[in-house]
Amino acid sequence: MAKLKLSKQSLQKQRELLKLYKRLLPSLDLKRRQLTLETQKAVQEYAAAQSALDTLDTKIGVELPMLSSSEMDLAGLVRKTDLKVREQNLVGVKLPILERVEFEVADYSRLATPAWVDVLVERLKEAAEERFRVEIGRERVRILEQATRRITQRVNLFDKILIPTTKKNIQRIQIFLGDADRAAVVTSKIAKGKQAEQRELSLGGGSRQ
Repeated sequence: MAKLKLSKQSLQKQRELLKLYKRLLPSLDLKRRQLTLETQKAVQEYAAAQSALDTLDTKIGVELPMLSSSEMDLAGLVRKTDLKVREQNLVGVKLPILERVEFEVADYSRLATPAWVDVLVERLKEAAEERFRVEIGRERVRILEQATRRITQRVNLFDKILIPTTKKNIQRIQIFLGDADRAAVVTSKIAKGKQAEQRELSLGGGSRQ
């Protein structure tokens, strides 16, 4: 850290810095509060998606209990063919958001397979899409929490370090300059006093001759 210069120029610079810090702090704090709110919303959305997935898994178990005893090969019955995730700019933070998911269903004979397979296909697509929502929701929470921590650190830096330190610097320079001015006044008075004494001595010496 550079040593503080105790000069009028340095005082002006510190005052300008203080104005800058005070001007930036409210906008930083506003962004912190906005990100905190968005993080809370993202946490709620993530929890809702996870809950929906859990509910769907339970529903599949209730609707299709025959899955546990079925000897049918259902692997590859539903396959994801397209996943579109776009970018969302939220309070200056880039976040993923699910736009669409498309699936391909393997060919199977409606006549040769049980009717419940049709239900299973729909539930598998729903569950897969919900899992993507959970994953993206988790990532949104992670990104927002990280952004909130960073902006909180910046707010604390300005509020607890930069502004108080700059105020102390200004006070320190003002005290130094004030002391210097008073010392200069005293020195000037002493010098004037000596000059006056010398004039008096000079005049007094001339009158005795």
